[in-house]
Amino acid sequence: MRQVLRLAGLSFLAALREKEVLFWFIVFPLLLLSILTLVFGELGQEGTMNFNVALVNADQGEFALAVEEVLASLSNPGSPGKEPLFTLDRPSTGEDPEAFIARKGEEVRLGRLALLIVIPPGFTSATTTALLRREPPSPLEVYVNESNAASGMAADVVDQVLARLNREILVLSGAYRPQDSLAVKTEWVGDSGAPVAYVDFLLPGIVLMAFFVGGLFSVPGTILFARDMKILRRYWVTPLGVPQYLAGFSLGYGTMCVLQFALLVLVGRLGFGATVTFARPLAILYLLLSAVTFLALGFLVAALARTAQGGMALANILNMPTLFLSSLFFPVAGLPLFLRAILFVNPLSYLGEGLRFAVGTGQLTVHPALTAAVPLGWVALSVGVAARRLKWDVAR
Repeated sequence: MRQVLRLAGLSFLAALREKEVLFWFIVFPLLLLSILTLVFGELGQEGTMNFNVALVNADQGEFALAVEEVLASLSNPGSPGKEPLFTLDRPSTGEDPEAFIARKGEEVRLGRLALLIVIPPGFTSATTTALLRREPPSPLEVYVNESNAASGMAADVVDQVLARLNREILVLSGAYRPQDSLAVKTEWVGDSGAPVAYVDFLLPGIVLMAFFVGGLFSVPGTILFARDMKILRRYWVTPLGVPQYLAGFSLGYGTMCVLQFALLVLVGRLGFGATVTFARPLAILYLLLSAVTFLALGFLVAALARTAQGGMALANILNMPTLFLSSLFFPVAGLPLFLRAILFVNPLSYLGEGLRFAVGTGQLTVHPALTAAVPLGWVALSVGVAARRLKWDVAR
């Protein structure tokens, strides 16, 4: 047992002495957690989206002023400390409206402005006539940049606001009766509690990513380089056997996982206010299963590769598709069939769902048994292939 613990300590310390290992296994997960949280942490939350919109009212009639008032209300923050949805820019006193429209239209084209809304002359009279004749109302002029995502989102907001305003106008004119409209009954499914903060959704995924990268690169890299440099041959002339070596090596990898987990949780809590807790029996089981699964995948790569360089190449081929088709960083839906096939056999997908369910930041979309069965299947496959093909000496 002393030999196993000593080998585990040496393996862990050797990994920490390598600058590449420190960056990819320690620093990179922390950087990715920080970058994704800072960029996407508040996306879509109330009071965090703001669009620059120009508005020209060239009519000043009753309906035109009503539309202007509704749009102006969107430039007021809903609560103290929050951003308003729109920041309105209107022509200054005495400014030529046509020159203003031309200038702001160019800003929309260049992406500096989300929208330009023009209420044309005669809008009120045209709308009144349309209501009397039961015809479509006179349209507003909305200038949108199709290549600008913010412009499209702002246009969708305006469409929703005007649809509600049209409904109110029809009600007041007697052309629409609310009681005759289709009734909608909303039923919430899944977790109906408080919304999950993005950092709480992201943190379990980053933890699994750190475990996965460590297992996929560190395990085969260490074994194959030690074999090619004939370091393993020196082990086998000592009383240390293959089972003891594997136990010590695995314990060293487990120690690295503990360090990664502790640092990520610490930064998530202290740096970004994460509230997710992993101190739950089911969550601990998923973390242990994840470490075992990725350790086994590392042995599988080592068994399939003939050289250390080949092992690193194979690990790189598996790394990106497995990570980004796993829902670790963002929900994955609506993928083409061939990509969904990868998603269905990807152990990271099931471990991610299981861990998020265990810590209360997600719901299961598959049978609970699959979140353990698929990773265990990969463990069995990896161990079986490694037992038959993994060579411990350069003599092949």
